[in-house]
Amino acid sequence: MPWLVPTTRRHFLASAAASTAALAHGLVPPSALAQPEPRTDPADSPMRLLILGGTGFLGPHQVQYALERGHTVTLFNRGRTNPHLFPDVEKLVGDRNNDLTALEGREFDAVIDNSANIPRWVRQSCEVLQGNIGSYQYVSSISAYASHDIPDMDETADVGTLDDPTVERVTGQTYGPLKAYSEQAARDAYPDTHIVVRPGLIVGPGDPTGRFTYWPVRIDRGGETIAPGNPTDPVQFIDARDLARFQITLAEDNATGTYNATGPNHPLSIAELLYGIRAVTTSDVRFTWVDADFLAEHEVYPWSNLPVWVPPTEPMRGFGSVNCDRAIAAGLTCLPLADTARDTLDWFKALPAEHQRLGASLQPDKEQQVLAAWHARG
Repeated sequence: MPWLVPTTRRHFLASAAASTAALAHGLVPPSALAQPEPRTDPADSPMRLLILGGTGFLGPHQVQYALERGHTVTLFNRGRTNPHLFPDVEKLVGDRNNDLTALEGREFDAVIDNSANIPRWVRQSCEVLQGNIGSYQYVSSISAYASHDIPDMDETADVGTLDDPTVERVTGQTYGPLKAYSEQAARDAYPDTHIVVRPGLIVGPGDPTGRFTYWPVRIDRGGETIAPGNPTDPVQFIDARDLARFQITLAEDNATGTYNATGPNHPLSIAELLYGIRAVTTSDVRFTWVDADFLAEHEVYPWSNLPVWVPPTEPMRGFGSVNCDRAIAAGLTCLPLADTARDTLDWFKALPAEHQRLGASLQPDKEQQVLAAWHARG
């Protein structure tokens, strides 16, 4: 069947209805049918939960949901990022690099490690907490995989390695393998009670990077805008609120093992993403599809300029189609795109003007230059 791009808000909503009908007729993968309901009532067995970090982007969502579930939360961090948050929550001050004294002798039912990018930090945390905790949950990344060239890749795929595994300098080349080594440190310390969560691109209100926020902001601004690649190119992301709920669910269920955690729970194309965002605005935006090779020739790149989208070609052919069936079966739920887009845009607009900056973005003058060149080709 030819792929048709919706051209209006009404057409997009009709497309969404058609997708629902497709669900009913079994035209989508089984994982899309497995969406559980988020837990909203207080937990039957409140936990003592330690979060290493907890005040950046993902952490506050974890804390808020854990408190809503009736758990007792303790934070351990350096006390530098958003120290005003959660004044009624216990806060232990220390440093992952050299000062874990505040954790000595403390007992917790579950630990969520948000902040470790090197395996030594995980080993040291596990050592100081050994014998005093239930489960240890490490927040890794799908960047831990050795390759992203396999569509529908699941948790059994090979992870990255380094020639020198003692390296502690985090770069674009070492980040993924260091995450993989950190995962193994958690497994070694807690072979029967470890949890490893590998998120994809974490997005939503509060994200300071612009790696998703660019699109709601740009689409809301209106006018002709570059739509990258092929309309059918797959994309994935996870709303931080969904990820936080999933992590607390895993801790509550005494889960163990490794979980890819990205979304949504059904295939999503870059066109569906862009038109879905447009549907929650009153924008007059007009999308012009520009192919990946032309964008590269004009020095417009995924991530740094046009986030979320990655061309599904080697070596990233499977980056937008990671298999998350295991996480969905374990309780991962995904907010509708409309909620993530609307809430992200509302959050950004509410920021003081001096803080309305996007780290990942295509500057307006550069976009106009590329559009002019695209229209003038041939």
